[in-house]
Amino acid sequence: MGGHEVVIAGAGPTGLMLAGELALAGVDVVVVERRASQELDGSRGGGLHARTLEVLDQRGIADRFLAAGQTHPSVGYAGTVLDISDFPTRHNHLLALWQKDLEPILAGWVEELGVPILRGREVVGVAEDDTGARVDVTRAEGSDTTLRAQYLVGCDGGRSLVRRAAGIEFPGLDPSTSWMIAEVEMDGEPEFGFRRDRLGTHALGPMGDTGPIRVVLTERHVDHTGEPSMDDLRQALVGVYGTDFGLRRANWISRFTDMARQAASYRHGRILLAGDAAHVHPPQGGQGLNTGVQDAVNLGWKLAQVVTGTSPDRLLDTYHAERHPVGARVLHNTMAQVVLGRNDDRHQALRDSMTDLLAMDEPRRHVAGMISGLDIHYDLGNGHPLLGRRMPDLDLDTADGPTRVFSLLHDARPVLLGLGGPGGVDITPWSHRVRMVDATSAGTWELPVLGEVTAPAAVLVRPDGHVAWTGDLTDPALPDTLTAWFGEPGTA
Repeated sequence: MGGHEVVIAGAGPTGLMLAGELALAGVDVVVVERRASQELDGSRGGGLHARTLEVLDQRGIADRFLAAGQTHPSVGYAGTVLDISDFPTRHNHLLALWQKDLEPILAGWVEELGVPILRGREVVGVAEDDTGARVDVTRAEGSDTTLRAQYLVGCDGGRSLVRRAAGIEFPGLDPSTSWMIAEVEMDGEPEFGFRRDRLGTHALGPMGDTGPIRVVLTERHVDHTGEPSMDDLRQALVGVYGTDFGLRRANWISRFTDMARQAASYRHGRILLAGDAAHVHPPQGGQGLNTGVQDAVNLGWKLAQVVTGTSPDRLLDTYHAERHPVGARVLHNTMAQVVLGRNDDRHQALRDSMTDLLAMDEPRRHVAGMISGLDIHYDLGNGHPLLGRRMPDLDLDTADGPTRVFSLLHDARPVLLGLGGPGGVDITPWSHRVRMVDATSAGTWELPVLGEVTAPAAVLVRPDGHVAWTGDLTDPALPDTLTAWFGEPGTA
């Protein structure tokens, strides 16, 4: 029985990001992946939002993704284009990059960090006890093995075996609408663009100058039991357009629905959930992959501190407390977008009203901040507007030269940033875990939704880039905050 500190089920974007976070903290982690390679069929997961690009920048790897995709200065909400080019972030854009293209980049980073990925193997059984979890794994050719871990994280998708094995409920809404999606080749001249009819919205569009054609069709029924066939696609095209446009070949066909469900708890003892295993929802707004990656960045440093004995097990409860509301909000706004997309006169009137509202600056900022993930606010109590929010990536001058806030987070360690002169609190007992940096910054402290805020004298930034404390370095509450988030003074 192979023993590890953490086993991750699933090497999609969420599982890979979590593996990287744990590896940076020196945790013995292994990933179990059903696929034999990182190759992925189809054009699912088509973009990285601003906050996801920021967390990749916090680890020093954002440029790898930017070099592979195309940036666009806007996000979408129910068919309305929302400009974010005036948002105060270095990544005030959406990065168009298919999941099949971004996964190998993320996997490359994880492999550089030395994380083993057990490919062609599937988790088929889970048993939990007081000291860890047993993970039964089968190979494609049928041989079985068992892994032992202190903690198991299910990043194994909406049908998560890990979630079911842990007995975690998955309440929510059954599908009301189904869409067929495909990448095809056609001999005829397709009708590019959007079409609305009594079924809903349909779309055909080119994937590059010489690439395949992307097809999205609203289906008549939702009670499907398997993947669609070429004949299903042909019939659906004829039903909507009156022709199949000389459909010659389908490189990939799949379907998705507007089912919306969320795990009742993101944790059951030694088992945790992240990504689609924790929340599934309609794809409107392109938020699913991004929410999963951000789940991983929130969980990674906390799980690492518990595994290494730095923090007590109860720190993991803050993962559910912080990320469950974020997931619930994504479910809420995607369900609203589904309703706004329905095709009748009443819903058209609703869309027109929303379009008028979103043309105004404050509603645009509110909704675009939500879709992009830049407005996420963890409830860490009252205080400075920064508390619980993402730390702006300020330009800093330090004794070691100029740098950026995000550059200080590349190793996934917390940073205590002093901006108002020397302080009176001795953080030496935490110095092996928390990096102290004295700096000056002439930049404006501005948040995407709140606007400009007063610069604090000092700020404690967690490894995930969110602010845990602000104040003066003489604040007697600072040691308690350091202990709460980063362990007792002097511990390992």
